[in-house]
Amino acid sequence: MGRSYRDLRVWREAVALFVVIYDLTRGFPKDELYGLTSQLRRAAVSVASNLAEGYGRASRPDFRRFAAIARGSLLEIQTQLTIALRLGFADESRVQPALAKTEDAGKMLWSLMTKLDSERRIDAVSKA
Repeated sequence: MGRSYRDLRVWREAVALFVVIYDLTRGFPKDELYGLTSQLRRAAVSVASNLAEGYGRASRPDFRRFAAIARGSLLEIQTQLTIALRLGFADESRVQPALAKTEDAGKMLWSLMTKLDSERRIDAVSKA
């Protein structure tokens, strides 16, 4: 692993996703501030936060578990964006870039999780 979670491309992508989500939700109705707006922002900040926390645990299994939690948050964001679109809180031209960012981050997360899984298997075999 690198020297810092900030070195992870997926973490940087997660932070960029949060900025997109935050900007998008600024245009949501004010009466949604404590509803879908808050839910989306919390899920978005959770992606980067869980990556940082998992990395900080300094064990592959913990990092893998927190990466999986981050991936779950990405799926929450996708669902919430679909709901926002159906409710007319934002138009498709604003939601699609955010969804594309979740897809990109999701691919990176899946790759990270797969790498962590394979390293864990290698560690187990080398100890046997």
